[in-house]
Amino acid sequence: MKNNAVERDSHGTENRRGPVGSRRNFVRASAVAAFSSALGLDIPFGRFLPQGMTPVALAQQLPSEADLLNGKKGLRVLNDRPVNAETPATLLDGEITPISRHFVRNNGILPERALGMNLDGWKLEIDGEVGQSLSLSMETLRNEFEVIERAYVIECGGNGRAGFHPPASGNQWTLGAVGCSLYRGVRLRDVLERARLKPDAVYIGYYGEDIHLSRDPDKVVISRGFPIGKAMDEHTMLAWEMNGEVLPALHGFPLRLICPGWPGSASGKWLTRITVRDRVHDGPKMTGYSYRVPKYPVAPGTEVPEEDMQIIEEMPVKSMITFPASGMEIRVDDVLPVRGNAWSGMGNVSAVDLSIDFGQTWKRAEVADPRNMYAWQRWKTHLKFPSPGYFEVWARATDHTGAMQPMVVPGWNPRGYLNNAMHRIAVKVS
Repeated sequence: MKNNAVERDSHGTENRRGPVGSRRNFVRASAVAAFSSALGLDIPFGRFLPQGMTPVALAQQLPSEADLLNGKKGLRVLNDRPVNAETPATLLDGEITPISRHFVRNNGILPERALGMNLDGWKLEIDGEVGQSLSLSMETLRNEFEVIERAYVIECGGNGRAGFHPPASGNQWTLGAVGCSLYRGVRLRDVLERARLKPDAVYIGYYGEDIHLSRDPDKVVISRGFPIGKAMDEHTMLAWEMNGEVLPALHGFPLRLICPGWPGSASGKWLTRITVRDRVHDGPKMTGYSYRVPKYPVAPGTEVPEEDMQIIEEMPVKSMITFPASGMEIRVDDVLPVRGNAWSGMGNVSAVDLSIDFGQTWKRAEVADPRNMYAWQRWKTHLKFPSPGYFEVWARATDHTGAMQPMVVPGWNPRGYLNNAMHRIAVKVS
């Protein structure tokens, strides 16, 4: 007797698609046919090729993740499996971050589609609490929705983790898990409106094609999401271009979410599916301690119960000195130009102040307007030092809500998120 009632995927959603296993066999047969076509040869034992595995003759033709990372200039690699690399502050000295200098934060292995930059057969599925499920090609997205272009900051929730004591687990980012690039695509709102959200829609969850480190094709690497209110915000988008180029493999080819102002983990890459939920999404890295902080202040090193953790939403106000580099040596009669970037998940930054006397007095910098909301803002000023000696330049940003950067690392949390302590650089005056 065939079991053909309901098939459930890895996150519990029902797939009513006929006998269990029939869809999997169809997918495998389709993949083998595609491989055969690419090789120009029949694959006699193709039915035995493990799901998720590519014939070695084709795999050898694809660039590796290491090859792709070689296109990044001056980044510091924190991890190569998965690939994670950050950018020194001085390389972020501009309004728009070049692709070659944009940080990389991955949770799994790049999908072969991205490595081969191959759109064949790709669709974006929209399902769940909607009146009409959608299956959208790239052509449909480009031609049937209004196309927009925006500059947005993407920052890893763990940027600054290396500053926490006692140390928090995870990649030890210093300052450079952030970038502000130009993205082109469509509003997520417009796509969801076509799908007709049901009244009980409260959250979305995304799924991508990245591969689990175990290479188990049934394991989802990461599936996060955000409330419907954020999904329907005019700034939340589906992007297929970055800085005027096709979205690079490391940054989510062929399509990624951009959820500006929230931690980078909300901006899912290599998208294939967005599901609308009637509850808070509970995909991998959405529960437990992942991208969550305590609901109340805790002492460093405290073990916090899971039920006392809350999901990170808006990222805190922050600034960075991009010129000069720390350790600069100047003469006492020199005037030192200083500049950098400031941003906030709450919106615009209203002020940036600098101090050379360890916070006793402050000088207001000139702050430019953002290119658009959620883009970072360039700031600049000139500093004169009163005597020879060792000085530190501290930068402090304040956003339009009045929130201000703290001098020291803010509230400790088990995973080392949301460190927005002031950036400091050393200056030696002779």
